[in-house]
Amino acid sequence: MKSGGLFGFLIKNILKAVTLMIGISILAYFLVTVSPLDPVKANVGATAYANMGPEKKAQLQEYWGVNEPPVERYLNWAGKFIRGDMGISLKYGRPVAEIIKQKFLNSLVLMAAAWILSGLIGFALGIIAGVYEGRWPDKLIKGYAMTLASAPTFWIALVILMVFAVELKWFPVGMKAPIGVDPSEVTIMDSLRHIVLPAFTLSVVGVANITLHTREKMVDIMESEFFLFARARGERTWSIVRRHGLRNILLPAITIQFASVSEIFGGSVLVEQVFSYPGLGQAAVTAGLGSDVTLLLGISVVTAAFVFGGNLIANILYGIIDPRIRRGQRIG
Repeated sequence: MKSGGLFGFLIKNILKAVTLMIGISILAYFLVTVSPLDPVKANVGATAYANMGPEKKAQLQEYWGVNEPPVERYLNWAGKFIRGDMGISLKYGRPVAEIIKQKFLNSLVLMAAAWILSGLIGFALGIIAGVYEGRWPDKLIKGYAMTLASAPTFWIALVILMVFAVELKWFPVGMKAPIGVDPSEVTIMDSLRHIVLPAFTLSVVGVANITLHTREKMVDIMESEFFLFARARGERTWSIVRRHGLRNILLPAITIQFASVSEIFGGSVLVEQVFSYPGLGQAAVTAGLGSDVTLLLGISVVTAAFVFGGNLIANILYGIIDPRIRRGQRIG
């Protein structure tokens, strides 16, 4: 495929991601606008607002732009957001950008560990299931993957918490660091011990998709002509898999893994709640329950960008690996 075709494919996918981001920001702002959340009452409190005089209420409404047209309010908010001014969080009393940065870094460590573990475990299990198609290893792995795909994330997190933290006491119950310890005194080992169970839970949840996809690809390779020809020449199965199979399933598996970012993040919201892990997912729940509109909007847009980024990388990798994807998009 010519470089011009690849460049056009990249530009088209980037523009699509930017368009989706704009749409998500509009939708999130619209949903908050039509929701019963009142930024004025949430900021000063319902009781204090009820005791205010009409002039003070009018001043607050003007400050928060309540009486402005929704389109004008959205454009003002979006313009500030693009410049990095996401507003002040009602719940934390700090700039939203600062809170998101701190919480996102916490979640990123958790999700990165889970993402790598789920990819490696899922890839290995998928290969084993594909090689032993129809036999007991395949049935066992498929059953395991199907069970994980259908089980609620919070239930799996609770089971892991009860077994490894409460009963066996191998790991802490939750949090990011020991309770009552000054942050400057928290060691790397302390942080690692606290992140093991949440990361393990997320990786267990994320294994199913990559396992089943890799299994299907492995089955196709096992039934291909070059594989059957190599078997006829007397080569061992695992030798063929190592020399020819891995290169054919590795890149598709990587693209699927990048596309699974949304699943990993969605699972992290529930996992962080169960383990009281101070990440972006827990901050989103806190913002929603505490009527923190500014923080909720900021988290919605930032997480959408994060998820779309993973999907964008997956689409680009698919187009690079398989030129037919690029040709199909140009024809469409």
